[in-house]
Amino acid sequence: MRGFVSFVGSGPGDPELLTLKAVDRLRRADAVLFDDLSSGPILSHARPGADLVGVGKRAGRPSPKQHHVSRLLVDYAQENARVVRLKSGDSGLFGRLEEELVALREAGIGYEIIPGVPSAVAAAAAAGIPLTRRLTARRVQFVTGHDQTGALPEDINLDALADPSATTVVFMGKRTFPALAQALFPRGLPEATPALLAEAVSTPEQSLARSTVAELARTLEAGRSSAAALILYGPLAAEAG
Repeated sequence: MRGFVSFVGSGPGDPELLTLKAVDRLRRADAVLFDDLSSGPILSHARPGADLVGVGKRAGRPSPKQHHVSRLLVDYAQENARVVRLKSGDSGLFGRLEEELVALREAGIGYEIIPGVPSAVAAAAAAGIPLTRRLTARRVQFVTGHDQTGALPEDINLDALADPSATTVVFMGKRTFPALAQALFPRGLPEATPALLAEAVSTPEQSLARSTVAELARTLEAGRSSAAALILYGPLAAEAG
């Protein structure tokens, strides 16, 4: 017998942002493997008696290895369990989705992917800004702020990230943003480009700090909190009301 795995995007943290399909799968699951940012009130939708297993990864903290998480998914499914892999935001955005899909495919286990509200979209909504605007921000680009070692990725496209007509969203970038900013200025990004630091989006601890790219880089270099955060910069970030 083989079980089934539902990859569920839990959104940025507010349980009211869960989709109806996400709530349905949580209520029917035998096991829920959840990320740190998907815990708390969101897990109240899991059915009583379901196994709740924390498998989240956070920078600078002890975390389960990816192969261990993939193995857990396979083991539960091979026991004919209905499994929910609960990921923060949308599981297809820097959520290590592919490694887990490969493990399920190799084991012959069925799965589905249920989208969630991306944290970048929730951050823009919380700040009251659009991610695109006619004539001034024709595109949006999402980028991860660190590689597997925690450093700024060496193969990152700096010219694209220095485009002043793009809205750029940096995931997991508080530690490396000062270095990123210093690499972007010589490529044409103005130091006065508006920036937004969005922490703990959609939760009671939400914090939105507006500044410029240069100012934010200096702030983060001096110290930073441990809260999960996104950084938005470009022609729209100053439009928050």
